Formats: sequence, structure tokens, C-alpha cells
Amino acid sequence: MAGATLKKEERLCSFRLIEKVFCRGCSHSFSVYPIRVLYMPSNDGTQILVTVPKHCFKHAVDRNKIKRHIREAYRRNKELLDKSVVMAFVWLSDDMLSSAETEYRVRMILERINNADH
Repeated sequence: MAGATLKKEERLCSFRLIEKVFCRGCSHSFSVYPIRVLYMPSNDGTQILVTVPKHCFKHAVDRNKIKRHIREAYRRNKELLDKSVVMAFVWLSDDMLSSAETEYRVRMILERINNADH
């Protein structure tokens, strides 16, 4: 699995792009509970952002663990995505899922984005 890495170029860091993804009307969104994804087409390759709100988990250790699970699930399944998109994963629940359950949900998200005609 030489291509299954998460490079710096795949992380969404541009403040302008982040604003655009979270702007109403600029992007598409849906939920596969407990993850909400906002995404829009891109010309510069696929980039991701993972966020876990502080009101869901007060301790940074827990927020970071969920972010690691989501990034790892994306890294393992990113070959399912055939198009270039900019996407933001937002955690919605106060409950922590196992990494296997999180990976299943991320896989469902990637398949749904891939099949979307936007």
C-alpha cells in the first residue's frame, strides 16, 4: 500500500478554501451519523479537514483520538474516491465510536460523494 499515505498536500489548510467549504450555497453536505461532511469540487486535488467540536468532547485527548480515527479511515479508503474534492468532516455526537465503526462510516461517505452528480 505505497499510495495509502496522508500527505501535507491532502490536508486542507487554506483559510479561503475553509471559508468556502463552510459557506452556504458553495458546497454540498450530508450526514452519516455521527459524521457530517461538507464538500465541493476542486481542481487542485483532494483535500480534507477534520474537526471535532469542543462541546462534544471537553478533553483534547478525546477530540484528537476521534480525529486520528477519521484521518486513518480516510487514508485507508481514499482510493474509493475518483474525483477531486475539498471536504470537511465534522463530528456530531457526544459518543466515541470504535475505529472500525468510524472507518465504515467514512467509507460510506466516500462512496456517496463518488456517486454524487454535483
